[in-house]
Amino acid sequence: MSKPAKAEGQKDWLDRALGFVERGGNALPHPATLFLLMAVFAVLISALGYAIGLEAVHPTTQETIRVTNLLSVPGLHRMLTGAVTNFTGFAPLGTVLVALLGIGIAEGSGLIGASMRILVLSAPPRLLTLVIVFAGVMSNMASEIGYVLLVPLGAIVFQSAGRHPIAGLAAAFAGVSGGYSANLLLGTIDPLLSGLTQEAARIIEPERLVNPACNYFFMAVSTFLVSGVGTWVTEKIVEPRLRAATESTPGEAPSLHELSAQEKRGLIFATATALLIVAVLLAGTVPEGGFLRDPKTGELLHSPFMSGIVTLIFLIGALTGLAYGIGAGTIKNDADAMKGMAKSMETLGGYLVLVFFAAQFVAYFNWSNLGLIFAVKGATVLKATGLAGAPLIVLFILLSGAINLFMGSASAKWALMAPVFVPMLMLVGYPPELTQVAYRIGDSCTNVISPMMSYFALIIAFFQKYDKNAGIGTLVATMLPYSLSFMVAWTILLLLWNAVGLPLGF
Repeated sequence: MSKPAKAEGQKDWLDRALGFVERGGNALPHPATLFLLMAVFAVLISALGYAIGLEAVHPTTQETIRVTNLLSVPGLHRMLTGAVTNFTGFAPLGTVLVALLGIGIAEGSGLIGASMRILVLSAPPRLLTLVIVFAGVMSNMASEIGYVLLVPLGAIVFQSAGRHPIAGLAAAFAGVSGGYSANLLLGTIDPLLSGLTQEAARIIEPERLVNPACNYFFMAVSTFLVSGVGTWVTEKIVEPRLRAATESTPGEAPSLHELSAQEKRGLIFATATALLIVAVLLAGTVPEGGFLRDPKTGELLHSPFMSGIVTLIFLIGALTGLAYGIGAGTIKNDADAMKGMAKSMETLGGYLVLVFFAAQFVAYFNWSNLGLIFAVKGATVLKATGLAGAPLIVLFILLSGAINLFMGSASAKWALMAPVFVPMLMLVGYPPELTQVAYRIGDSCTNVISPMMSYFALIIAFFQKYDKNAGIGTLVATMLPYSLSFMVAWTILLLLWNAVGLPLGF
């Protein structure tokens, strides 16, 4: 496949921009090392802030907040004795581990792969693009399964339909990565981010709770927005450009095999189990005296249902995965189920290392009172500038998207940003749930053009299967229309949502 013709000036501009992003990203250390350095920096800054008498007045209690010097004997004692509890008590750690155990059974049994295949294979030709983007968005609840299964499957499906395979790759990748935060179901990203947001919000309000479903309503609607915009970009911009760059679709169109009888039987078992689970949840939440509501108030907001969402994610994934495995014959005994859970844990080694250092940094930042003081002073600056409303939200979304170009991990970025921006924006009237959803928009939209994204190299390898000359420039040029379109449409949706006053979630 020949490369699209570009004006020399445009090519030079793109090369310079990509070179800047690549150099900037390569200059950053590993995220875990970055958190270690940030923890050391927090200790040093606490000593400096203490020495110069840095302080602020709490806007609610009117109490004077002073810096706690961690570079002292009491500070050293606290860091030594608190390292283990900082790690084990870090909010996102347990929630992610528990959720992934259940999803590991669903993935290991083959349920997730079979579900995505039947979704794509059963789509009418005119809805093919929409189904692939939608399946990509939905797949993000299962961690990397979308990248390794759906993205190459998108190319095969498009090629089987006589369309350009790279357009199928791009559509699937746009859904999986560009629509990373959107979903009709809660995934591991929801409790992970809400845990970090809650830790940051408690700098201002020590008892503040941030529910894993706090952005659910907005993200469920966003699923359809991302799917629609991704479909439009694919069919109106990306695919025409790819067709113009080559005389014919490269390669022979392979055929997708239908689901086997065993796989269909497994899906029937899983569907029946899912319907039974939904019936139980409805029985426990819809009636006023439902057994999953708050036993004292009868409310749903702070009920066992909402507090136990992570456990429910585990149970839904585990039970439907087991049902599929029994029906399809992929799970023959308890050992097979345990293997699926163990395999999901194998991918978390790097995450555990990152969390250890992130937990220390967050703890040091809170102990020193630096987060609260910076938030108060930052809010004062924001108020003085008069920047508020839509411009402030847009600016924060753009900032989140820009940082994502240099640092790929969503949790790592939010662990750095949340302790500063969540309290700061709370003090100017923005709830932590709104700050979190604005971050998720910016972070998701630039995933598809960020060389720091974990699966960027893998996607380039998929591209090279159909275009041996494909590189970073090819991938970014193909995905940039998605990134810009998602950013504009998603930001407009949030501004309208906030202006009307609709709830972001539960």
